[in-house]
Amino acid sequence: MHADLTGNTGVKLPDDVGVQTAESPGGRQLYYGTREHAMGASLVGMAKHGGILPIGGTFFVFLDYMREPVRLAALSHAKAVFVFSHDSVGVGEDGPTHQPVEQLATLRAMPQLQVIRPADGNETAAAWRAAVDHDGPTVIVLSRQGIVVRTDGSAVERGAGIVLHSSGDPVLVIMATGSEVSLAIEAGEQLNADGLATRVVSLPSWDRFAAQGDEYRSQLLPTGVPVLSVEAAATFGWERYADDSIGIDRFGVSAPGDEVLERLGINVDNILQRARALAGSDRKERPG
Repeated sequence: MHADLTGNTGVKLPDDVGVQTAESPGGRQLYYGTREHAMGASLVGMAKHGGILPIGGTFFVFLDYMREPVRLAALSHAKAVFVFSHDSVGVGEDGPTHQPVEQLATLRAMPQLQVIRPADGNETAAAWRAAVDHDGPTVIVLSRQGIVVRTDGSAVERGAGIVLHSSGDPVLVIMATGSEVSLAIEAGEQLNADGLATRVVSLPSWDRFAAQGDEYRSQLLPTGVPVLSVEAAATFGWERYADDSIGIDRFGVSAPGDEVLERLGINVDNILQRARALAGSDRKERPG
């Protein structure tokens, strides 16, 4: 299914004519116009009926129109997949009304909901597998802008994984999600070249990472090593893992997507500056 965004969300089935009428219901694609709430409710209903894996897609900011169906899916363990594209201020000229900021944090706070924000094509493929294997609802959060493939996708399985090793024992960890992982890797490569041993960790799924044992989490985030998080969204919740956070704790602006990201500090230069400052400061204790 998808809302009035055919061709923009990536969930259109090729060569499928769609369900046309009650007399001709043979298609596999349903179109919902601007009715995200109805689409989400239908996903839950089909999932609970059984015999089908329903998938719906729309822009991430329109989660607010279908939050109750997503919550009902989590509450009832309905195996449905909610695909949200255009996941950050990188949406661009549509402006603050269409640029999600707080939505990701609200989904991570929802019990019994698997949330995955892949870094690139490989992590997206792994996210689809995780959604199919998961006994419950999954949200996959995707970007609008083109993304360079920089991972092997393996971080999805356990929720997080190292995507750039440090030159020697790390003195700094940069942790990122989604489209910001490539920026973090680029910054990490420069920091390592400059002699600041930096590890980069992709964190596509907070809930999958939280389900891992302390041993695995400490392998990725060694005790005493400061962590800088990078995500083009509200920083709420990152204090769980990070000592400093690059994010967007305000509404966006209307401008081309690349310009908005640059203006709001989602860029390599800002990561380098904040990383060097954090590595040279006393590390604060994160809450347990």
